[in-house]
Amino acid sequence: MADNRVGPAHDPPETVADVGEFGLIGRVTAGRRQPATTLIGPGDDAALVAVSDGRVVASTDVLTEGVHFRLDWSSPEHVGRKAIAVNMADIAAMGAVPTALLVGLACPRTTHAEVAEGIAAGMWQEAASVGAGLVGGDVVTAKEIVISVTALGDMAGREPVTRGGALPGDVVAVAGRLGWSAAGLAVLGRGFRSPVQVVGAYRVPEPPYAAGPQAAAAGATAMIDVSDGLLADLGHICETSNVAIDVRTDLVEVPRRLVDVATALGADPLHWVLTGGEDHALVATFPGPAAVPEGWRTIGSVSRGSAVTVDGGPYEGGSGWQHFR
Repeated sequence: MADNRVGPAHDPPETVADVGEFGLIGRVTAGRRQPATTLIGPGDDAALVAVSDGRVVASTDVLTEGVHFRLDWSSPEHVGRKAIAVNMADIAAMGAVPTALLVGLACPRTTHAEVAEGIAAGMWQEAASVGAGLVGGDVVTAKEIVISVTALGDMAGREPVTRGGALPGDVVAVAGRLGWSAAGLAVLGRGFRSPVQVVGAYRVPEPPYAAGPQAAAAGATAMIDVSDGLLADLGHICETSNVAIDVRTDLVEVPRRLVDVATALGADPLHWVLTGGEDHALVATFPGPAAVPEGWRTIGSVSRGSAVTVDGGPYEGGSGWQHFR
């Protein structure tokens, strides 16, 4: 892992053990502003968050050092932003607006305090981008850095869009970028740090948060965020909805930048787009082309059956990421 030492050799940096649990919590929350929905924030036994709808959407993700991020590839701020983004994407995929986040940070006693503070700064930055607040959490010791985030969201009167509502005759559409994070991972894995735009997509995903509520308002029948790969996540919709989905490659956008990077690395850019995870785009099904909102791109169709196909047949390149395999 990265050497996080900072400052001159005669002035060793503070560690989280030097600062202490409550000292660290105080540092990362001091002066931070909360949205109006936060009635009680950090500092009490639990937070109190207001929701206009009366229902709360909730989701949790865990990021582990060496699996989801590396501090020699990403800055602490990048890691913090990513930890929040992957959770708020799940909220958006239900058609909700993220409102509040609870954060658990586990790290070695020797972790530099600047690393923990940088992670927290990135979290505040990403949460603020949608007006959400970091309302509480916990800090504990561990052998490696582990970040657990629970995100809460408000449906604002809309019905949630689940994975189980797709119907034969629906069209499939996507909002956000696909394949960029996989390309960035491939670049970093070869020991390079550029192109910056591609590497940056791996370090910090850019979920289209507003597209989730937009799709819900437009009548989306099913929706999911692309965390493990487009084909893999469409497979979850197929399984839950008991339908088949066919993706048409002539409708799938393969950005020129990815083509250039793939050519340099001897890779297939379409494979990144179809199977690459961690972009956290949103993919949804809609009841016909006229229902697809502006900014969404139609990429396929729903029919009777039970599998995901590409151009009418099985895709031989795998479907995406799976833990524990």
